[in-house]
Amino acid sequence: MSKLIRHYSPGQIYFITSVTHNRERILVENSDMFWAGIEKVKKDTSFELSAWVIMPDHFHFVLDPLESDLSSVMKRIKLAFAYRFRKSKGLYRGKVWQSRFWDHIIRDDNDLSRHLDYIHYNPVKHGLVSSPFDWELSSIHGFLKRGQYESD
Repeated sequence: MSKLIRHYSPGQIYFITSVTHNRERILVENSDMFWAGIEKVKKDTSFELSAWVIMPDHFHFVLDPLESDLSSVMKRIKLAFAYRFRKSKGLYRGKVWQSRFWDHIIRDDNDLSRHLDYIHYNPVKHGLVSSPFDWELSSIHGFLKRGQYESD
């Protein structure tokens, strides 16, 4: 596999997408393990997760790696979940994630707004709910409480 070189500059915010191996639909029913992994990584690595959605076979984040390396943050998050998931299933090996992840550098406030809407509308786009507010595994509820979205 070729070496992927990512552009990184301090203070940069990223839109991230990561997909499970073979698009296995394991994330929703194991979202507690996913969050436990994120919390573990947050204790050891500084990053800010400002928006997110967990879908059955992928997730989207808006993430600021702060002083950390983006690839390292993502590797740790994916490994933390994979470890917990395999342990819960009695598995000692096997892929949980597709290799790598997709990232997009947020360029300005308009770009950020478009990606926030994309993240929060994703469950509707995939036909899982009719309103983004019906999907529990999303940061949209915090955005609503802070007045950044209206309930309609």
